[in-house]
Amino acid sequence: MEFWNSTLGTEFILVGILNDSQSPELLCATVAVLYMLALTSNGLMLLVIIMDVRLHVPMYHLLGQLSLMDLLFTSVVTPKALVDFLRRENTISFRGCALQMFLALTLGGTEDLLLAFMAYDRYVAICHPLNYTDLMRPRVCWIMVATSWILASLSALGHTMYTMHFSFCMSWEIRHLLCEIPPLLKLACADTSRYELMVYATGVTFLLLPLSAIVASYTLILYTVLHMPSNEGRKKALVTCSSHLTVVGMFYGAATFMYVLPSSLHSPRQDNIISVFYTIVTPALNPLIYSLRNKEVMGALRRVLGKFILAAYPLP
Repeated sequence: MEFWNSTLGTEFILVGILNDSQSPELLCATVAVLYMLALTSNGLMLLVIIMDVRLHVPMYHLLGQLSLMDLLFTSVVTPKALVDFLRRENTISFRGCALQMFLALTLGGTEDLLLAFMAYDRYVAICHPLNYTDLMRPRVCWIMVATSWILASLSALGHTMYTMHFSFCMSWEIRHLLCEIPPLLKLACADTSRYELMVYATGVTFLLLPLSAIVASYTLILYTVLHMPSNEGRKKALVTCSSHLTVVGMFYGAATFMYVLPSSLHSPRQDNIISVFYTIVTPALNPLIYSLRNKEVMGALRRVLGKFILAAYPLP
């Protein structure tokens, strides 16, 4: 406990990609635009799913949860990074660093598990359409969402507490966009090799188990789709699944690089680029990937916007 008492008043320095760039002003503007796009697109997706009763089905309930997670995830990191760059002040308190780490790990872990449940939802819808309403009842859907949040938050709490219990004597300068486990462990005084092995094992378990479920689900989906008699049904199934697989590829690619690859293969610049990708770029692109190729979402968006326009400008 002596370490905690002596460290709570200290501050870390976040040296993110904005301060390490050759064109920081241009990069800052790009990040700001992507953040506004993430807020707008995810906010609209949530609004449409809540307001349009035609989208009150498990698939869109899970998609709404994904939009909520993306909205929160990017908001945990991006506003502080932009404000710090504009104010030329990159400090973060010990408690703030711990909170940011906990929230980022929770939201990232929840999205990881949710993507596996979304793959299962598509498997049931395509391979067992007659049993879909029984297998994907609202209660089952809520259990999936609650399981994702609870497991991810418990894992995040354990990792945050253990990471922050180390004494940091190498430096207080974190060469990263946010407080995450790998860059913080590089600052620790003690030998962290055992804990790094535990982080690796947890990362493999948390990433590869859901990814295995996704691969299994889509293998069965592909087999079913190829045997569909209707070309239109086959095309609709492939479009829906391709959107999900695109999101899966972006998320798991970045997460695997950050938490599964050995630390010897990491560099601060690469880690910063990857962190920008999964905290800023991916949350901005996910709603566009799902909505632009989904006729139901686009139709619901037109209906909802039409209602707002009529409410603002009623016909005489």
